[in-house]
Amino acid sequence: MRIGLGYDVHSFREGDGIILGGVSIPFNKSLKGHSDADVLLHAITDAILGALALGDLGEHFPDTDPAYKGIDSKLLLAETYSMMIDRGYVLVNLDATVVAEKPKLNPHMHDIRHSISECLHCDIEQVSVKATTSEKMGFIGREEGIAVHAIVLIQRV
Repeated sequence: MRIGLGYDVHSFREGDGIILGGVSIPFNKSLKGHSDADVLLHAITDAILGALALGDLGEHFPDTDPAYKGIDSKLLLAETYSMMIDRGYVLVNLDATVVAEKPKLNPHMHDIRHSISECLHCDIEQVSVKATTSEKMGFIGREEGIAVHAIVLIQRV
């Protein structure tokens, strides 16, 4: 078994919604990023890469490469999932915490978990996603962006 830890953060910009875990969420802002800025999928992708000891998101999908401009982060996660399978591993479970003052995420959690479980070809019970705030402290508390912590457990088959 191997454990991987992922972390990502994106700041807000003017916009009309965010993508989180592959799910579009209405909001009066968007997240800045070279890709679709799906901060949750980025943290999960980084966690899997970490568990495989394959570096990080930026090494595999650099923001200097125009091929990744505006890309759907589900495609990045799919490629990383293939790396995991090719090396003989499967996901045991995933636990992620989204830190954001807004938007409120609880109404979207089932859809987010379902989307992630589809990307990782696993049962929804293997995917835990929680939301919390930073109690109005720091850049998250000032509603300047979102951060995500993710951890995965993988097992060789």
